[in-house]
Amino acid sequence: MRQYKIAVVPGDGIGPEVASSAVQVLSAVAEKYGFGLSFKEYPAGGCSIDEFGVPLTDETLEGCRASDAVLLGAVGGPKWDKADASIRPEKALLGLRSGLGLYSNLRPALLFPELASASPLKDVSEIDLLIVRELTGGIYFGDHGRFSSADVLSDGQVKGECAFDTESYSTAEIERIVREGFRYAMGRKKKLTLVDKANVLESSRLWREVAERIAPGYPEVSLDFLYVDNCSMQLINRPSTFDVIVTSNMFGDILSDEAGMITGSIGMLPSASLGTPGTPGMYEPVHGSAPDIAGTGKANPLATILSAAMLLRWSLGEEIAADNIERAVKKTLADGFRTVDIAGDGEGVTVLDTVQITQKVLERI
Repeated sequence: MRQYKIAVVPGDGIGPEVASSAVQVLSAVAEKYGFGLSFKEYPAGGCSIDEFGVPLTDETLEGCRASDAVLLGAVGGPKWDKADASIRPEKALLGLRSGLGLYSNLRPALLFPELASASPLKDVSEIDLLIVRELTGGIYFGDHGRFSSADVLSDGQVKGECAFDTESYSTAEIERIVREGFRYAMGRKKKLTLVDKANVLESSRLWREVAERIAPGYPEVSLDFLYVDNCSMQLINRPSTFDVIVTSNMFGDILSDEAGMITGSIGMLPSASLGTPGTPGMYEPVHGSAPDIAGTGKANPLATILSAAMLLRWSLGEEIAADNIERAVKKTLADGFRTVDIAGDGEGVTVLDTVQITQKVLERI
C-alpha cells in the first residue's frame, strides 16, 4: 500500500474547522483508492505565539519538511494585530514558504455554474483562470524598517518618522516563476498575461525583459502585459478572457482575492504552493482565518477540500482520488447544498453548516 505523511497546520480562527473537513475527505478517498495517509498536527500562527512566543517553531518547520505535503488552514486574527512585526502570525506563512523553498503559488479561480448567481458580476457565465504568484521574493521579503527624517515638505511640515518596504527581484527569481506561467499556459488555453507596474517600477521593467526573453521558447503561448491597476479592472470587465496570470508576490496576493470574489466567494478558492521537485508542497484555502465566524458553523470548507484535491494531484500523484474530490464538490453544489457565503438569496438551495456540507461531500465520494 502506498503510504504518505501529511503535516496538518490548522492555525487560527476557522482554520481548524476547515482543515478538519479536508482531513476527513482525504481519509475517505485514501480508503476508497487503497493508499494510506498519516496525519500529524503542528501549531503555527497566533496559536503558536500564544503557546511558544513565536509564530513558527523549529519543530513545526522540521515536521513540515519531513512530510510528503502540508495542509494549512489559516492563520492570524485581530488578537495579534498589535504584536511586534517580527512575531505577527503571518510570519508563519512567510517562514513556511521560505523554509520549504515554495516559490510558486497556484491559485485557480473557477466559476461553478451553480454559483453564477452568487457572483457580484452581472450576466457572468464563465470564469476559469489560474494565477501563478511568485511567493518568496518581492516586497514581503525585502528590507523594511523605520527612521526619522528632518527633511521639510513643501508645506513646511517636518517629515518626522518614516517607514520603508523594499521591492527587489533578481533575474533568477523572475525567470523561474515566469517559466512556470508558460508551462501552465501550455496545458490550458495557451494564453499568458504578465501583470506588473512597469510604467512606475524598475523591478516590473525587469519582469517584462525576462518574460520577453523567455517567450520565444514557447511559440504556442500568446503573451501579453497588463498594469496591475488595469488588470484589476479587466478582471471585473472581461474575466472570461483570462487564462493564466503570472505576477509578483504582492500583486498576486491582491488579485487572487479579487478573483475569489468574482467567482462567488473567496471561500471557494484553493491554492497550492510549490517548490523544486522533491520538496513538500503546501496547500491552503485563499481565504483568511475569519475569527468573527469561528465556532459558528458558518465557515465554508470547500476551498480547503479543493486544496486537498490539489495536494493529491501535485504532491502525491493520486490523480484519480483528486478527480473524485472535485467531482464530489461539484455534485454537492449541483444538488443544491450551500454554505451561507454562497447561498445567494437562498431560493431553491439548502443552506448547511460546516460539518453538514462536509458530510454531503463525503457522501458523494
